[in-house]
Amino acid sequence: LCRSLHNALTVRGPVERFHVLYLDRKNRIIADELLSTGTVDHVPVYPREVIKRALILNASALILIHNHPSGDPTPSEADLNMTKEIQKGCKYLGLTLHDHIIVGAGAEVSLRALGKI
Repeated sequence: LCRSLHNALTVRGPVERFHVLYLDRKNRIIADELLSTGTVDHVPVYPREVIKRALILNASALILIHNHPSGDPTPSEADLNMTKEIQKGCKYLGLTLHDHIIVGAGAEVSLRALGKI
């Protein structure tokens, strides 16, 4: 888990990237996947696809991770809304959304730590 989380957290670059760590019942990583690559200030994320992939992998839990190329890891309203939609789908299907981590320049923000999950 630490290596995959580190790899995802160190993803920096000129465009936003959205990763998902899919976990089993013991929170071991089943898959570390880059689901979407976007532009300088947006990455398209489709909650249906995030959850569909979890079901295909027979995952029990997820950790969402994406970067903000601007360097500011503060979650946008779109980030919060997308996270809520994924969380609703997870809850309905018995999946656990552990966190959504946003990576900036030298800093990360956990939506769980902010009380948003």
